[in-house]
Amino acid sequence: MDPNAGHPRRWPILGVLVFSLLAVVLDNTILNVAMKTIADETVGLGATQSELEWAINSYTLVFAGLLFTFGVIGDRTGRKRMLFIGMLLFGLASLASAYAQDPMQLILARAAMGIGGAAIMPATLAIISNVFPPAERGKAIGVWAGGVGLAVAIGPITGGLLIEHFWWGSVFLINVPIVLISMVLIAAVVPESRDPKPSRLDPVGVVLSIIGLVALVYGIIRGGELATVASAEVLIPTLVGVAVLGVFVWWERRIDHPVFDVRSFGNVRFSSAIGMMGIVFFAMMGGMFFLTFYLQIVMGFSPIQAGALMIPFAAAQLIFAPLSQRINERFGAKLSATVSMVVVTLALGSYALMDQSTPIVLIELIFFVQGAAMANIMPPATTAIMESLPREKAGVGSAMSNTVRQVSGALGVAVLGSVLSSSYRGGMEPALAALPEGVRHAAGESIMATMAVVQELGDRGQALVQPAFTAFVDGMHVTALVSAVIGLLGIGVVARWMPGKPSSAKHAERDEPVLTSSRG
Repeated sequence: MDPNAGHPRRWPILGVLVFSLLAVVLDNTILNVAMKTIADETVGLGATQSELEWAINSYTLVFAGLLFTFGVIGDRTGRKRMLFIGMLLFGLASLASAYAQDPMQLILARAAMGIGGAAIMPATLAIISNVFPPAERGKAIGVWAGGVGLAVAIGPITGGLLIEHFWWGSVFLINVPIVLISMVLIAAVVPESRDPKPSRLDPVGVVLSIIGLVALVYGIIRGGELATVASAEVLIPTLVGVAVLGVFVWWERRIDHPVFDVRSFGNVRFSSAIGMMGIVFFAMMGGMFFLTFYLQIVMGFSPIQAGALMIPFAAAQLIFAPLSQRINERFGAKLSATVSMVVVTLALGSYALMDQSTPIVLIELIFFVQGAAMANIMPPATTAIMESLPREKAGVGSAMSNTVRQVSGALGVAVLGSVLSSSYRGGMEPALAALPEGVRHAAGESIMATMAVVQELGDRGQALVQPAFTAFVDGMHVTALVSAVIGLLGIGVVARWMPGKPSSAKHAERDEPVLTSSRG
């Protein structure tokens, strides 16, 4: 195949790849809407808040830990083969998630879904780089990104419709037909390709990163569960996680084929752009976690209504993402990213002003503004990453940024979820004082747990409803302020280190075709 002409069926191939990615992206946004139902003891699994955090993070941590390695394995053994295997694993794990009988089964099945997702994501981009000529590659990746945005947009409303009409497992079962159709199309349309000079594997780095992150996240979530950081159950796993991650950094600096090249962080432009994306996803994923319960429990919306309420956020991304590169080129990365970070931080801080009587129009407006600002963060960050690395490392930079986004999102759910849990428990202590000690501790962990006790007690439990709403809203305010402070740190990083508007010469240089690495 002539690399300058591209594959004759490249656009149908792109359509298959975008469709294949639909299940992976759709699943994460659907799960947010389903969390309240999964937490219900009658119609769900009775999952606690910490178990829900693990249901999200087990997928994310495995996905992030294996992303690079599966990209390299795909380069070696065949990207079509890797994509096919990834879809098969994702479909089987989705089936296991749908029929999980308890929260632990769901957590393990979600981790297995992460294995499949890690095989799918790098393979799709690598195949795009292989079948499209340099002149069309940017447009193709833009279509690919648009497909991701569309999946994000339709996820919440799809989840709401499924929860409204079927059982909670349907939010995972919907992946199965998508996977089956994708596998048929992949077999029929997508060509096989390999990297003639693939990178070497780094199994030690993969194992160290997953052990370190899981231990750290476990310690953080356990701290929220116990409402203390002084317990050995919190300190030991947290310190072990930090120590193992320290060994991981040492190992990655020592070898010449690292799974995650930490030496790139010595470049301040690269580290500032990566840091900005990490901060945004940390705050966003943590925020989405508490917004689900705010909308469905405190505000009383049904799952389908809560899903519909997220449409302005997704619509803003669909509207502004295609325009964002033009804004970035017109004003430069520093200005556009700084303004966007300021807006995102203000939006996060505004959640600290919401309560049971906040007008829904105002909530919708904030969602839209936050979505528009986030749509303008990724292009300047991506441009800064690509400008700060050698051309031959463009794909590696893309994969590193994807890994940081996933890890930051997992830490956001863990940290902000623990802040919410600790604050809620403190606020509920007076109201729960009359309950037996064992019941009191369980009922105080989260608003879902309190509502379960209210259901059991019947009329006697109604006195706990308003204190629970008040404690949750107060906890949400604290959590929102913490996320806003983290956003302020992001503003400082961007304003200080993000590169400014490039010169004309740099523009011309960047407009030349770039052959990206297959692991992007």
